Amino acid sequence: MESILTKIKQVHDNCAAAIDKLQTNLHWTENQLEANKQEATYAAQVAAKALPKRLHCLALRLTNEYYTSSSNNKHFPYQDKLEDPKLHHYALFSDNVLAAAVVVNSTLIHAKKPADHVFHIVTDKLNYAAMRMWFLANPPVKAAIQVQKIEEFTWLNSSYSPVLKQLASQFMINYYFRTPQNKPDRNPKFRNPKYLSILNHLRFYLPEIFPKLNKVLFVDDDIVVQQDLSPLWSVDLKGRVNAAVKTCGEVFHRFDRYLNFSNPLIAKKFDRHACGWAYGMNMFDLSEWRRQNITAVYHYWQEQNEHRLLWKLGTLPAGLVTFWNNTFPLDRSWHLLGLGYKRNVNPMDIEQAAVIHYNGNLKPWLEVGLPKYRSYWSKYVNFDHAFIRECHIHP
Repeated sequence: MESILTKIKQVHDNCAAAIDKLQTNLHWTENQLEANKQEATYAAQVAAKALPKRLHCLALRLTNEYYTSSSNNKHFPYQDKLEDPKLHHYALFSDNVLAAAVVVNSTLIHAKKPADHVFHIVTDKLNYAAMRMWFLANPPVKAAIQVQKIEEFTWLNSSYSPVLKQLASQFMINYYFRTPQNKPDRNPKFRNPKYLSILNHLRFYLPEIFPKLNKVLFVDDDIVVQQDLSPLWSVDLKGRVNAAVKTCGEVFHRFDRYLNFSNPLIAKKFDRHACGWAYGMNMFDLSEWRRQNITAVYHYWQEQNEHRLLWKLGTLPAGLVTFWNNTFPLDRSWHLLGLGYKRNVNPMDIEQAAVIHYNGNLKPWLEVGLPKYRSYWSKYVNFDHAFIRECHIHP
């Protein structure tokens, strides 16, 4: 009996040691898995936000062509249309030449009256020459186009815009550019300076940019137009400023997904279960915007969020609070989202949508883009263009 009990005790001690060892290994494996997940997330963000070498090549070729070409060929036709309120005006703010070209091409191909459409493109000074050169060399048929750079808006400075003031603050410099290497952010996209780019926030200054216009259709550069959009200018917004497709179909598109309702300022003003809406294709009534002084509302909320306590990033949360109770719901067929992250979008929905939107990280011009959706975008790219061929840009 003593011998048996001794053996049992030895086995018990060995099992306890084995359990301790397994628990230690499990804890180490879990830590490694979490670290690998963070590295994968960071790599995905870099892949999604970095400019591909081929697109960089295109921008350089166009810039060189712009500065070496004759000065007599640097003016766009139909400039008399730029301030005509009777025409259909589009606002497109982008630093991506090829993406902007697809938006313009796809819109005009489906327009019943191309001559009634006017495109206002704003970019940064780095891409200004390339953007102008592309549309000078590939002018839209009958439609008017304008290409400007942010620096032309001298009124847009840190004394007027809270975003510009915040971008220059020490807090923002530390937050975006001085993250300690030994303390990586759980979600690196929260520290992407793009979300504080003034190009990204120009959408809140439409009345100042277009002082003589009454309505403007704001479009992102990651959309493709598949139908004539002219009927949008006839939609009665019922006194609202913004017309957009609402995103109530999924729980994560409600207000509490974007805003911090633990903050009393947010909790007191907004409904956490209210429907969000989509940026990317929005009709703005600029006359009503001016009457209600919406830009001042945006400035107020942006100032309140100086230390990122009301929302983390992006222009959608700022838009939700700025246009609270001021958004008219458009029919969902006007704007289909998800082609930049969803892998199971219904093909029938894609075919029937007036505008499809590659919102998300998997843009169609990136190698990480979803191949099944790329053809909807690439068919509006002229792959026979000399610069596109020389930069090895393929479907």
